[in-house]
Amino acid sequence: MTQPEFNFADALREVAQQRNINEMQLIEAFEQSLAQAYVRNVEPDRRVEVHLDPVSGELEVLVVREVVEKVEDENLQISLADALELDPGVEVGMEMEFPVDREKFSRIALQAAKQTLTQKMRETERNVVYNEYKDREGQVLTAQVVRSDNKGNWFVELGAGEAILPPREQIPGEKLTPGNRVKIYLKEVRKTPKGPTILASRADEHLLEYLLRQEIPEVANGIVEIKAIAREAGQRSKVAVFSHNPNVDPIGACIGHRGNRIQAVTGELGRERVDVILWDPNAREFIRNALSPAKVGPIEIEENEATVTVMPDQLSLAIGKGGQNVRLAAKLTGHKIDLRETAAVSDLDAAMQQAMQEEQTGAGSRSGAASAFDALFKDSKSVATASPDDQAE
Repeated sequence: MTQPEFNFADALREVAQQRNINEMQLIEAFEQSLAQAYVRNVEPDRRVEVHLDPVSGELEVLVVREVVEKVEDENLQISLADALELDPGVEVGMEMEFPVDREKFSRIALQAAKQTLTQKMRETERNVVYNEYKDREGQVLTAQVVRSDNKGNWFVELGAGEAILPPREQIPGEKLTPGNRVKIYLKEVRKTPKGPTILASRADEHLLEYLLRQEIPEVANGIVEIKAIAREAGQRSKVAVFSHNPNVDPIGACIGHRGNRIQAVTGELGRERVDVILWDPNAREFIRNALSPAKVGPIEIEENEATVTVMPDQLSLAIGKGGQNVRLAAKLTGHKIDLRETAAVSDLDAAMQQAMQEEQTGAGSRSGAASAFDALFKDSKSVATASPDDQAE
């Protein structure tokens, strides 16, 4: 067939470059699409092959028939006698190709080929997107915000495809604007009948961990290790750190000079507050540190439950706004934490002074003073409980 006025090869090459699709795969899809459309709309029951020269753009549509002694299906076979008239060197079992006239390419056939090709292009694009991102789960990428829908989902452009940020993976209160660039954690990439779905997150703990590694050299090189993270996105997080070098203060390294390092992290997270605490192999000390800034008393641990004695003046700090502090501490340490308030006497000096005064009034009153003194450590009542699985309200 002669060189066509419209060069399909050039057109497909341009599409392949624009959509990041393999050129030869697209040409093969075009050949298959046109062959199927021609058989369906022009010459049913024929065996048809289509060849597109990627260099010259020459397009051939061929009807293929097998040479046989006796014809049983005229659509697929040709008798040896008839074949010999066309080619003296032909033999039984060989195949002969018969070019199709351009006039037979009806508008219906070309339109059907276009529809089929469009479908195959979509499938190819979907495979390209899936293959590019399937091995990048767990990575943090920079993406451009493109749009939102009426369900509260935001969509971000990654390059070859879009990722979805559902409401549960967004930072509450954060205002996203189309065109802005944000960092996202690639949480999941999966295939669906409608194409690959890429789930992104800005609320995941791994995004905070990534930002800490980016801003803190001691974390990046392993001197300071992040042991655990508990996060309520957009509000507050707790990060437990430990230094493998006794000369390096892990908390100071994370905070930075005048807080410049931790401020760079929180700035990326909508000014989310990040508390850096010291990890301790001793579970009691770790729980004590996790409940900071509150200062707590004795801690009793039984399996994964911890009972923490708290002075009345430290109780509100230990619980935190809406129970947030104790909730994050429980998640960070992996222990269910039960806060118990001590008796009204919360100062050791005051307790001793009261005991001395009552001792002077008589032996009968002394037992009451001793009880008050003991209450500082023993007499308590439960005031707050949080478990590692508690969620923010």
